Amino acid sequence: MKSRKMKAFTFKRYGKTPELGFDDVDFPSPGANEILVKVHAVGLNPIDNMIPTGMFKPVLNFTLPATMGSDLAGIVVSVGSGVTRFIPGDEIFASIFDTGMGSLAEFALVPESAAARKPANLDFVQAAALPMVSLTAWQALIERAELKSGQKVFIPAGSGGIGSFAIQLASHLGAGVGTTTSTENVDWVSRLGAAEVIDYKKQEFEIELSGYDIVLGTLRGDAIEKSTYILKPGGKIVSLIGPLDADFARERNLNFLLRFVFTLMSHKIMRLAKKRGLTYSFLFVRPDGSQLFQISKLIEAEHIIPVIDKVFPFEATKEALDYLAGGHAKGKVVVRIQ
Repeated sequence: MKSRKMKAFTFKRYGKTPELGFDDVDFPSPGANEILVKVHAVGLNPIDNMIPTGMFKPVLNFTLPATMGSDLAGIVVSVGSGVTRFIPGDEIFASIFDTGMGSLAEFALVPESAAARKPANLDFVQAAALPMVSLTAWQALIERAELKSGQKVFIPAGSGGIGSFAIQLASHLGAGVGTTTSTENVDWVSRLGAAEVIDYKKQEFEIELSGYDIVLGTLRGDAIEKSTYILKPGGKIVSLIGPLDADFARERNLNFLLRFVFTLMSHKIMRLAKKRGLTYSFLFVRPDGSQLFQISKLIEAEHIIPVIDKVFPFEATKEALDYLAGGHAKGKVVVRIQ
């Protein structure tokens, strides 16, 4: 009997020529603790463009060809035998990052533990823009940095996907927020909740800012090292872009060689942080439906709004990924599938 097929956007190999494109792949069946979702929209994230390069090959497991994407919103069509929280017809949103599965497809498998009901006041496109950026901000600011009301947190690249959500979350929690953005977005990120806004085209944040408790590392290059100058003693750096550290290697039970490599990679920032009385850690976001449930409540209460730059149709997925790679999106880039 011929197996049922569906359309998915995949990459076939790692490296400079990953062969991105559409494939007909086997229709998935949910395991005991999984739900099968008809995908209506997929939010794109910078790491979607990084994975096919092989940058995360040592720590993320995919069977090639692999379906790309991790954020999704859609409707449950069937559930595994062990699922208790969802039934067919439920509207959900989720991140399936780091599960070995992808979301840029007509249907996707989602672990029950990773999903939450879609915020009632959002459509599927808006909901799909949230999972990874909202979980990243939540896990970095609330879990890892233990952000408190009255503290000051520096969230660079305030007009980007993570920045635009994290500013709103930190502001809602009562923190003073500093950020960087381009001239045309200064007023806009202020309205999101940033109290100190640095126009990176005219100013250097490490000169203008001081007295911060927490830095969220979102920019590559030397921005992490520069951020040590704006932190008070006892301040915390939580980096989303590296360098990876030994604690991360231990958390994922990576081999001794990778632990050694990550220790070397983070040596410079660790030494600089110690010298200034700071702590540094690298955060790899994890799927978490219970956190998405709490985030959904903030969305429904309109304490936070999703910020979407551009929506692409499914057939223009490659163009959407290229647009995101340009680095100038104001908020999220979303692919509409259904």
